[in-house]
Amino acid sequence: MSTKSIHVAFATPLLEKNFERLKQGTFEEQQLYASLEHAIEILKLNPMYGKKIPRRLWPRSYTKRYQLTNLWKYNLPKAWRMIYTIYEDKVMILNVILDWFPHKEYERVFNY
Repeated sequence: MSTKSIHVAFATPLLEKNFERLKQGTFEEQQLYASLEHAIEILKLNPMYGKKIPRRLWPRSYTKRYQLTNLWKYNLPKAWRMIYTIYEDKVMILNVILDWFPHKEYERVFNY
């Protein structure tokens, strides 16, 4: 019996480009890049590492744009949050990073 392959991708090319830009940015941006990179490595080992967000809290903009069936939050250092969803079929698990932002913006987006 084989295990499913696990992959991590960004929801859009722009989001991936923004991630890559962090690497060359300010010290804080480089730290965020390292935190996101670490989170990606963790998700490759355990796709459900984060905390599942209850459906009633999903922002309408996310449900319209991504046709979600699940939504997860990964707590990053310095109160940043990474939001992702998981797609799965018979052969693979795909974690798709939708966004990352500081906690204050996370609270605004999720109406806390």
